[in-house]
Amino acid sequence: MIELTKENFEDEVLKAPGLVCVDFWGQKCEPCIALLPEVEAFAQRNAASAKFCKLDTTGNRRLAISQKVLGLPTFIFYRDGEQVGVMTKDEISIEALQTRLDELRA
Repeated sequence: MIELTKENFEDEVLKAPGLVCVDFWGQKCEPCIALLPEVEAFAQRNAASAKFCKLDTTGNRRLAISQKVLGLPTFIFYRDGEQVGVMTKDEISIEALQTRLDELRA
């Protein structure tokens, strides 16, 4: 997974062709930390279908807010720089992420 910052977010996500999945997480977010190993395995399994990135909101709060991330964890799917799907804390599981990814790449 590509580590995002305010310096590379535009190039890696907004200017990237195809499907991009961004994991917005925080160092003090226990659900985020608990999900991390599963999310990284999920990203590896699906690397041919989408680009996977993660953004630590701890040092990038303004960027997260600009993407309308109000709680953690949040996953946002982008296609050709446009948001095409959002999953928030209550919706997130690896199975749900897989279902959403499958829908978006169809």
